This record gives sequence, C-alpha cells and structure tokens, in this order.
Amino acid sequence: MKKIFLYIAPLLILASCAKNLDDYNYDQKNPAVVPAGALFSNALKALSDNVTTPSVNTNVFRFWVQQWTATTYQDEPQYDFVTRNIPQSFWGAFYRDVLMDLQESKRIATEDEEVEEAVRNNQIACTEIAAIYAWSGMVNTWGDLPYTQALNIEENGQPSYDDAATIYADLLSRLDAAIALINTGEAGFGDADLLYDGDMAGWLKFAHSLKLRMAITLADVNPAEAQAIISASASLAFTSNADNASFAYKTATPNNNPVSNALNPAFTSRRDYVGGKPFIDELNSLNDPRRPFFFTTINGAYVGGGIGASNEFALTSSPSNKVIAPDFEALLMDYSEVEFILAEAAERWGMGSAATHYNNAIEASITYWGGTSSQAAAYLAQPSVAYATASDNWKEKIGIQKWIALYNRGFDAWVEWKRLDYPQLSPASGAVTPNIPYRLTYPPSEYTLNETNVNGAVSKLGADDVSHKIFWDVN
Repeated sequence: MKKIFLYIAPLLILASCAKNLDDYNYDQKNPAVVPAGALFSNALKALSDNVTTPSVNTNVFRFWVQQWTATTYQDEPQYDFVTRNIPQSFWGAFYRDVLMDLQESKRIATEDEEVEEAVRNNQIACTEIAAIYAWSGMVNTWGDLPYTQALNIEENGQPSYDDAATIYADLLSRLDAAIALINTGEAGFGDADLLYDGDMAGWLKFAHSLKLRMAITLADVNPAEAQAIISASASLAFTSNADNASFAYKTATPNNNPVSNALNPAFTSRRDYVGGKPFIDELNSLNDPRRPFFFTTINGAYVGGGIGASNEFALTSSPSNKVIAPDFEALLMDYSEVEFILAEAAERWGMGSAATHYNNAIEASITYWGGTSSQAAAYLAQPSVAYATASDNWKEKIGIQKWIALYNRGFDAWVEWKRLDYPQLSPASGAVTPNIPYRLTYPPSEYTLNETNVNGAVSKLGADDVSHKIFWDVN
C-alpha cells in the first residue's frame, strides 16, 4: 500500500496544479497569446531604439547633421547607405517592429471586454499616438509610403503607396481622435507604458506636443492649417522638462541605451565615433555650457573631427560619459522642442514673443543636460546668442540653436535641418552625392516584392534618389 501511495501521490499533486492536459503543453517562454500591454512595451522600445541607435546599419543621421563623424570607416558620413542597406533596416524596424506591434496591441485592447471602457479607450489612444509618431517619421524620411493598405500581409502583400501629404492629413485626424479618447482620471497601460508609466495626463501633453511638431512641419505648404493647429494645442503641450517623452533605458543588456553598445568600453572595444568639427566649432564659438555634457576633452579642449575624413579617436573629442551611459534615456520629444516651435510660430504669425520662447527653449535644453539657469542666462546674454542680435534671419538663429538642442537626436535634427535650411552645412569630404541627403531611397525589398507599386511612387518622383525633398520642404 505504501508503494501504491508513492506512485499515486505525485499524480494527485500534478492534477491539482492543472485544469486539463492543455496546461502541460503551454510554453511560457513563447506564448500563443500576447497581452496588449506587452506588445505596446515592445513597440515603444523598438521605436526608441530605432531613432536612438548610432548603428551604421540603421541610423546614420548624426553623421548627416555633423554632430558626429567617424574615425575610420567613412561610407556613412559620405552618404553611402547602399552598401549596408540602411534603407532596408530603417524601413523594416518601423514597419515590422513598431507599427505591427502597435496595430496588434490596439486590436487586442479594443477586443478586451474585461477592461473598463475608459481604460480601454486610453490604451487605444496610447497605441495611436505612438503609431502616429512612427508614421510621421517615416513620411519625413521617404515621402510617399504604403499606408492605408499596409500592415495586412494576409489580405494584401503588395500594398499601394499613398501620397505623403494625404498621409500627413490623415495622421493629424487620427491624432485628434486619439486625444478625444483620453480620460486623464483613468488608467492606461500601467507599468507596461515605458514612457509615462500609465500617466494619461503625460500622454495628453505628448499628443498635443506632437501636433505642434507636425503642424510646424506643414508651415510652408499650409500655413493657415499649421497656425490653427498650433493655436489650439500650444497651451496643452509640454510646459517643462518633467513632461518630456523619454524612454528610460536600464544598465544591462538588452535594455541598455543603444549608444552604449557602440561606445561604452563596458560593452565594446570599438572606437568608431567622434564629435563633428562643424558642431563642436559652433559650440566653441558660443562658449556653450553644454559641451562637457556632450563631449570629452582633448588636453582641456573640445576638438571636432573632419566630416568624411579619417579621424584619430585619441586626438578628437568623443561623446561624453553621460551620453554613452547604459542607462542614459532616449528622448522622443522634449519641452525645449516645443518652445522652439512656439518661437517659430511667433515669428510666422505673431503668436506671442519669439524671444521669450527662444529663451525658454535654450534654458530648458541647458538645464536638461545638467547646466544651471544662471549658465543659461549668461549664455543667452551673449550677442551671438541673444535673440535680438544673433542674426537678422529668424530661421538661422532658431535653426542653429535647435540643431544644438537636438544633440544626440540625429534623426530629429536632420528633419529640422531640412525644414529650416539652417545651419548651412557643407557636404562631407569625399561625398558620393553632391548634397546632404534629403530622403532615403526605397529599400530593395520593395523592388523585389512590391515592384509595381514602388515603381509608381518612383515615377512620381522622377527617380528614387536622395535629392528629392519631402512634400513639405518647398524652400
């Protein structure tokens, strides 16, 4: 009897832990059903990684706006992005890793009847705002894209291309709809929300700030609409650095700051990136207090490397310990950017004081990086920085200071450089194209798998090259 009990007891214990035999076949590491929150978290990390990484296989925009340059391998600073197939990597990361996960997260949240309606609406709004952020970035990179027929491979493996301006208009409508869903008194995704930890008031401010960014991007092609949008959202956007849309990285892989993978000695022995000479020269000329937070020194001086030329790491300033720290956060959007937008709106349409918003933007950037308000005041008092004397051209003074404030955000700095035409940068030494690129070319996969539609988009351009400007870039 004792032996029989020894055989039966384990079976009774196992039976008490499982409702049916299917429970034994459940792979906890590879679940068949993924919660909406998990997909949302994954999409936010992929989005942050894609716009933050300095990998030459994906994101080379720090080179193009000359905040950084390379030591040895000059293909990317010289605008050769075909060898490494950068368009394919950047395109794939957005569509596959960000937008597909956000679409599925939204679908699951929408169908989850166990969640209260207000919470469900907040979750849907979060997925929409993040998706709109990603889609607008893609339009700013390529122009026309697969949009209305995209993300549904089972029904349409060869999606048509939508007009870029039409996509932008639809994104703004979607953003309004997302804002209308938000209830700041209710929960969202909770700790699965890696930007605001479930704080819907933060998401509401982020949505209005994103509206400002998208509106000012349209300012030269649709000034009336841009002015109306900014007028409606200005008071509802970020009002301090506490509101920033920031992604907090961790100290250990795989959730560490992707910049640390490229430059931190704890993660790599490579020494491929240094500060760009045009950028560091500008910082030096302005005695910018952010220099120690941006770069290391060489014998007490900040020294930039030539763009497109070989540079010796030991003789050139490199990104600071702050920038390469594994837990240094990524910024998707910040208060400084909002204030620069409002300064520009003041110049264009008389909406407030351009000087006040300009000063606010610069102070916000300096204090974000670790400087003080007194340092910001001293910096702004210089004739070469002060709004009244820095330049007679508002695009120039805003453009240069925004270029500095967008340090380590190469993609955003590239979009603003295209839009404002400042700073006036010369092409890299040995550049393979006569100008700094205005767009990426379409990836090879589109020519292989979606040939008819991509060729239609190319015929509209005349050629799939980097010289064509995005629809909003008319100057």
